[in-house]
Amino acid sequence: MTPALSGAALPDVLEPGLRVVFCGSAAGRVSAARGAYYAGPGNRFWCALAQAGLTPHELRPEDFRSLPRHGLGLTDLCKTASGGDAELPRDGDDVAGLIARIDRVRPAWVAFVGKRPARVVYGRRVATGEQPDSPFAASRVFVLPSPSGAARGHWSLAPWLELAALAGFQPPPTP
Repeated sequence: MTPALSGAALPDVLEPGLRVVFCGSAAGRVSAARGAYYAGPGNRFWCALAQAGLTPHELRPEDFRSLPRHGLGLTDLCKTASGGDAELPRDGDDVAGLIARIDRVRPAWVAFVGKRPARVVYGRRVATGEQPDSPFAASRVFVLPSPSGAARGHWSLAPWLELAALAGFQPPPTP
């Protein structure tokens, strides 16, 4: 196991009025090195946003700061290290900090990108999809499958389409 990189967090993309804030575990190694969210090879995040109709076209990882124009935001549970889930320090997850950041901007939805950050926040196992309860004051919660190339065996676009519909986005045109 390779140790996590310390201090390699990406800046939050948070502001009031967002429809969906995506929350991952932490920046991956490639994302931290490039200074851009979901930049790893094979990561389907940006493609999934476009295919689900959350953005009008596929953005590049370097375009992450433009997401508020589309009603979207980004953050991570661990803001002090980067790397794969298994590499992150156990004390790196900041549940209280995440809840405070989300409650400050009050998005309609928080979408956990993968089950791990949701499991840590809830303190129990979670299923993909809309959650029946929320740890946030004014935000509903949805758990998405990880778009990481390492999680390809569990990939499905269907939950991303479901989230887009619940959050009031127009479905993408059919080809």
